[in-house]
Formats: sequence, C-alpha cells, structure tokens
Amino acid sequence: MRRVSFFIIAFIFWVLITWSLSWQHLLIGAIACFIVTLFFGDRFVTFRIFSPKRIFWFIIYFPIFVWYCICANLDVAYRVIHPKMPLKPGIVKIKTSLKKDVSKTFLANSITLTPGTMTVDIDGQYLYIHWIWVQDERTEEATKIIAGKFEKYIRRIFE
Repeated sequence: MRRVSFFIIAFIFWVLITWSLSWQHLLIGAIACFIVTLFFGDRFVTFRIFSPKRIFWFIIYFPIFVWYCICANLDVAYRVIHPKMPLKPGIVKIKTSLKKDVSKTFLANSITLTPGTMTVDIDGQYLYIHWIWVQDERTEEATKIIAGKFEKYIRRIFE
C-alpha cells in the first residue's frame, strides 16, 4: 500500500510540475515514478494526513501561521528601519510536548519560516532557537512565546 500511495503522489507531483497532459509526458512520468517507487517506495511514510479532522485543523492553522508570519515580518522590518529598536540576539532552548518526529519537524519549520526566529537544532523534546530579540531566557517562558502559538494546532494535525 505504501508503494501505491507513493506512486500516486509522485505521479500527481509529476503532472503538476510538467503541467502537460500529452501522452508522451504522462508515459515518461509514469515510467520515472515507477522506477523511483521501486527504489524508495518502501521508505515512504504514510499516516492519515487526508482525514477530515486533520484537514480541518490544517485549514485553521494556516491563516494563524500566516498572521504570525506577517506580524513577525513587520517586527523585523521595523527593527531594520529603526536602529534604536532593541536587538538582543541569542539562542534559547524550548521544550515541546510533541511526540512524533514529523510534528517536531513541522514545528521547527514553522518557527524557522517566521522571521526573527530560526531553529538551530532538535534534541529529543528540546528545540534550540536563534531569536533576534530574546524576550525571556527561561525555557518555559520562551516555549510559550515562540512555540505556544503553533504547537496546539500541530498536535491536532499530526498526532
């Protein structure tokens, strides 16, 4: 079943990238996807991402992420334009309650895509974040400020 899912997703991706429905492109895409599926299909991680509950929570999460991303963009732009704005860069340690690796990776990517923060490392339940303005160095408080806005939604999507 993993190989079939992998082939279907790879073929859809092929069609979207080539943006062509000619039989030659479809044939080459099917052959390429078949070969890739033979080598990597058993490594494909499947989970129930297409369940209605997960899709619902992703639809809720996406505008929230975009909102925080826009706010962070404006904050960083304001700090660049006004040199008297405080900068206190540093690396803080936050603790996540997420269990699955895919959840932690999604959280780390969400933090990194938000300007002013960047995930440096993931070590078990801890993430090390470079923060352009360290508001609090304590793990619990930094976790609330950085990851608190994303973690509850990511948990509902992936766990």
